[in-house]
Amino acid sequence: MDGVDAALIETDGEATVSFGPAAAFPYSDADRALLRGALAEAATLEDRDARPGVLAFAERMVTDRHADAVESLIRDHSIDPASISVVGFHGQTVLHRPKQRLTIQIGDGPNLAARLGMDVVYDFRAADIAAGGEGAPIVPVFHRALVVAGGLRGEVALLNIGGVANVSFISESGEPIACDTGPGNALIDDLMFQRTGAPIDRDGHTAARGRVNEAALLRLLAHPFFEVSPPKSLDRNSFSLDIIRNLSTEDAAATLTAFTAASVLRLFPHLPKEPQLLIVCGGGARNPILVRELVTRLPCKVTTADVVGWSSDFLEAQAFGFLAVRVLEGKALTYPTTTGVPEPMRGGVLAKGRV
Repeated sequence: MDGVDAALIETDGEATVSFGPAAAFPYSDADRALLRGALAEAATLEDRDARPGVLAFAERMVTDRHADAVESLIRDHSIDPASISVVGFHGQTVLHRPKQRLTIQIGDGPNLAARLGMDVVYDFRAADIAAGGEGAPIVPVFHRALVVAGGLRGEVALLNIGGVANVSFISESGEPIACDTGPGNALIDDLMFQRTGAPIDRDGHTAARGRVNEAALLRLLAHPFFEVSPPKSLDRNSFSLDIIRNLSTEDAAATLTAFTAASVLRLFPHLPKEPQLLIVCGGGARNPILVRELVTRLPCKVTTADVVGWSSDFLEAQAFGFLAVRVLEGKALTYPTTTGVPEPMRGGVLAKGRV
């Protein structure tokens, strides 16, 4: 819930990817408050199309902020709007319960297409969920393209740390293997907001002043999710802050940061081989204490997307541009090894913005 990232890429939807300008547009405090209300409202939903109460207002806000972001990127970088083939629009996940075949991302694709006058692909996860898949992670096919285009060899894992953390395991043979690994930034963000009113533990400063409570960490790692083999996925609220409620803010932040890192290690026994290299991307790559925990706890080499020439900040925005092109080309987005779907699955919905 940090804000909207916009990025321009050029791609064939396979292994050719070149990057253009990108920019971040933070949500205001009022926007974040509206999204927190939407998350609470969505917890009781059973109809993915329902938008009761605050959800309708939040969906309108999310759509408007994405439109603003695209228009600003175009204006600030003198991009010809006619040169843009398609906009990939993920929206904001407010509920993800694949076992109930339910995933909800708020954001009005047709409205965005009409405002921008551009074709928009949205609702990327629904087809996978309807077919019995986990609906997440959805970007491993993009991660594979990056690994191939970058000439990386051997077993490579890409760890994306957003609200929830997920891994794509890429080898030189076979389809990518992927799953959520556990909490990303969500628990840390929630802790900071509850205890201090700050939206995040910026640069891990709070965790750096604390000590990991090993007993609490072991209790967090006892969650049955970690015993399940991939593919598997999580809702942002799958874990609770109750276990660390009696810790100081600093020790709680340190323990939750260690939890995010340790949960990645819990995945390794479920992979065909240990990765030789793990590349960290997403917001978590900007937290040096979290990266340090990963380096300390994982047996493989750990680096960040920026070090290998990618963008830690904008990889997700770039990924949904890539996936939108795959939708236009009729190519699969998800696979049995990434979401558990029965066969390679197309997805996404196209909203026409151009006549």
